[in-house]
Amino acid sequence: MLAVREATTGLFTVGPSADHTRHALRVATGLVIPGSVLLVLGRTDLLIFAMFGSFVGMYGRDGSRRERGRQQRSAAWLIGGGVGIGVLLAATGVAPLVLVIVESVFAAAASLLADRRGIRPGGPFYAIFALGAVSLTPAGLAKPLPALGVFTMTAVLCMVLAALDGETIDAATVSARPGVHFGARHATRYAVAVSGAGLAGLGLGVGHANWAMASAAVPLAALDAGTHLSRGLHRVAGTFLGLGLSAVLLIPGPRPVLTGALVLALLFPTELYMARNYALALGFFTPLIMLTTSLSVTTSPGRLLIDRGVDTVLGVAVGVLVAVGPEHLRWLSPTGSAPHRPQARCRRDL
Repeated sequence: MLAVREATTGLFTVGPSADHTRHALRVATGLVIPGSVLLVLGRTDLLIFAMFGSFVGMYGRDGSRRERGRQQRSAAWLIGGGVGIGVLLAATGVAPLVLVIVESVFAAAASLLADRRGIRPGGPFYAIFALGAVSLTPAGLAKPLPALGVFTMTAVLCMVLAALDGETIDAATVSARPGVHFGARHATRYAVAVSGAGLAGLGLGVGHANWAMASAAVPLAALDAGTHLSRGLHRVAGTFLGLGLSAVLLIPGPRPVLTGALVLALLFPTELYMARNYALALGFFTPLIMLTTSLSVTTSPGRLLIDRGVDTVLGVAVGVLVAVGPEHLRWLSPTGSAPHRPQARCRRDL
């Protein structure tokens, strides 16, 4: 099966193309419109749900309008499932260990669906991240119905904007159904990595173990076994770059409205560089997440910054171990036999 050919980016590769700019503007618009309404209404507590809804617009970057629509509908179900489960967990105030178990099972199921549908960006990262982030919002901060309503309306808006975009498909680059299906064994690796990172985070007593679980999923998105470590290093380097910017923005203690406005502004450069320079994109994505998190928790900015850094390193380390280990373990190998080494390709996955 043919797949989308995506360049493996380098740490110092910069300069997005005109197509990247067009796509990034569309994605950012999908957040700016509902986000601005929430800021006017003074409901910055709901901004996290609009943010996850806008992630739906990231899918199907290189496809035709019909293909983008198919991928974005699948992504909406995946991310929406994570948001829905996260809302229920937040409302019931479950124990951290229960969150690890639920998120690990969900990671496996989401991996199966993501591979089956061949969505791009590949893998279940955004869905996993949504479940963990939403589940840790304080109980009662946002009621389930408004939260899910904001997510749904934002996701629908993003799909409408994608349908209105007349961007054409590059037949030499994109197939009708991109993706490589690893199936049940690949899903098992996600479950092992996510649960391992979560349990390690709980054992070490670090805060926001959900960040470690999400980071553990990143190396598994690489299709070439030789790029797992590279992907993980990009994740760590970009995160620490973003933590520096986060400190500048968070430590002065901006008002919620200004914080929300910064969140809206940061999505554009995140998506602008995502396909071109993963580490640089994370330099913008990290403060976006840190600012959004600060709107729903009372943790000090310094503590948030430390937790994010530690959890990222921990999660990436676990993810790389799980990704590389199956090269020598038949039961977790993507093919179930000899190590599988496809041509150097890399899924674009935060």
